[in-house]
Amino acid sequence: MTSTFRFRVHGERLAIARLERAADIPTWARGGFVTISRTVDELSITCAQAGVPREVRHERDKIALGIAGTVPMTTTGVLASLCGALTAAQVPVFAISTYDTDWLLVSADRFDAARAALTGLGHAVEGDLPSV
Repeated sequence: MTSTFRFRVHGERLAIARLERAADIPTWARGGFVTISRTVDELSITCAQAGVPREVRHERDKIALGIAGTVPMTTTGVLASLCGALTAAQVPVFAISTYDTDWLLVSADRFDAARAALTGLGHAVEGDLPSV
């Protein structure tokens, strides 16, 4: 991958929740960033952490860094390169791809390391760590 990207930081902290595969989509699955995936094994929801009930199995304080603009689906190696840099910086990543682009979710406590890893590859990261 030889392209450089401009990343934007989503302005709210997110949670990644896991429900049983047959569960209904809950009303708390909302916010400015919501993804819902149902597989044969689970219902996975990423959304604003503020509404996720404590009793639901989930991980909190995730920060989303999204590639601004559209990444053509024919582009190869994007996630491999980005995740490789984050791995080298010991930053766990939860990747979400949409029709237009890719998002990297990292823990708030590893945000600075993630920013440094991405800018070290020549990418720009716009935005700051969202408050709790």
